[in-house]
Amino acid sequence: MVSPHAVMGMALVALGLVLTPGPNMMYLVSRSVTQGRKAGLISLLGVAAGFFVYLLAAVAGIATLFALVPAVYTAVKLAGAAYLAWLAWQALRPGGTSAFDPKPLPPDPPRKLFTMGLVTNLLNPKIAILYVSVLPQFVDPDRGSVPLQSLLIGLTQIVVAVTVNGAIALTAGSVSAFLRRRPRWLRTQRYVMGTALAGIAVTVAVD
Repeated sequence: MVSPHAVMGMALVALGLVLTPGPNMMYLVSRSVTQGRKAGLISLLGVAAGFFVYLLAAVAGIATLFALVPAVYTAVKLAGAAYLAWLAWQALRPGGTSAFDPKPLPPDPPRKLFTMGLVTNLLNPKIAILYVSVLPQFVDPDRGSVPLQSLLIGLTQIVVAVTVNGAIALTAGSVSAFLRRRPRWLRTQRYVMGTALAGIAVTVAVD
């Protein structure tokens, strides 16, 4: 059976990860602000599905695959770092936009909202690295079935991530309205998020 310390450790890692700006947060906020809470929650279902895809891949031994073919892991890591760097530039460039002040988007049907949430999460390098590099560190072969431990530890991460992202989706509209009334705060938020994304991009690329 999985160690309680492993579950707690993954919960803390997941909490820190979900509170760090990234593609999932930016997509959920922008969709919730422009189309409402319902659209944000449908998008969150797609994000959650992406977590399960990574979890099933982890249980099936994706970490072993990347260990045997390092070039594949390197390609995934660098592509993810480039994506994060692009998001950082969108926030930091002159005239850049904040996730809490997105441009108006045309309403999308539920199927597209779900699909975009799924794709956004699957392209999120933070999640890929979490399941490939971090999750295996919490698995102890001496405690029984490795796939079962991976499943339980991964489910811990999913519960934390979906709970926090759900709260973000539900409150994004209120936070956006608050920041829009305070342009300086909105600008500061944009610079903080952009700087954080740039830092994560560099860390992912060189780690």
